[in-house]
Amino acid sequence: MQWWVLFQKELVENSRNMKWVWVPLIMILIAVIDPLTNYYLPQIIEATGGLPDGTQIQLPEYQPSDVVMMSLGQFSTVGVAVIALISMGTIAGERKSGVSELVLVKPVSYGNYITAKWASNALLVLVSFALGMLASWYYINLLFGELSFGALLQVLVFYGLWYLLVVSLSIFYNTIFKIPGLIAFLTIATVGLISIVTSIFSHVLAWSPSRISTYIQQMIITERVPYDLTWAAIVAGIMIVLLLIASVMIFRKKEMAD
Repeated sequence: MQWWVLFQKELVENSRNMKWVWVPLIMILIAVIDPLTNYYLPQIIEATGGLPDGTQIQLPEYQPSDVVMMSLGQFSTVGVAVIALISMGTIAGERKSGVSELVLVKPVSYGNYITAKWASNALLVLVSFALGMLASWYYINLLFGELSFGALLQVLVFYGLWYLLVVSLSIFYNTIFKIPGLIAFLTIATVGLISIVTSIFSHVLAWSPSRISTYIQQMIITERVPYDLTWAAIVAGIMIVLLLIASVMIFRKKEMAD
């Protein structure tokens, strides 16, 4: 009951901040901008004055799997930044203003406090991501070829785990630092570092969560869930749980010390 009250409080706060409006809109824009731009590129070039005489551009014939990767590519960069920005003050802001002390004096469980905030951010991110991918899926089927709804659901499940890991990283840094800007920077930097390390040691880190998007393309093409994708998802789930446990422990220690 206590957890549900805290969770509802976070939902109301996100609504008051209009996050349930502008975050989904940004995610939809992120998802459709590349598919639409690539499909209508000849018309865009023509509308802006065209090319010099004799110049020819041979555009590739994109398959649905290619277009999905365009959207996921934007989600991997701009989308991660959006998550970091919307969650950077989730706990740090309340710690800095003293609101967390007023809440925790009730008494409120540290675990309930952390997980309720994580869940509210996770719900906002997953719903926004799902709406974005639904918009992308609509234009893929309209302009590039058929992509089954089942394949879309698999993309949402597996890539959603990667986004939950990003949310967990932000919550983790929220329990350590009180500066929202620093938390956003560290979240984005950590995601970038994971991707770089995975690229360098790809032969060893085949189950790294940052490879989920790569395996998703294989899944769409072969219509089978790759073995490595399953294990990358499991590793992501384990990391999420460990980050949440560490977040609760660190937050409890800091609050008791204060």
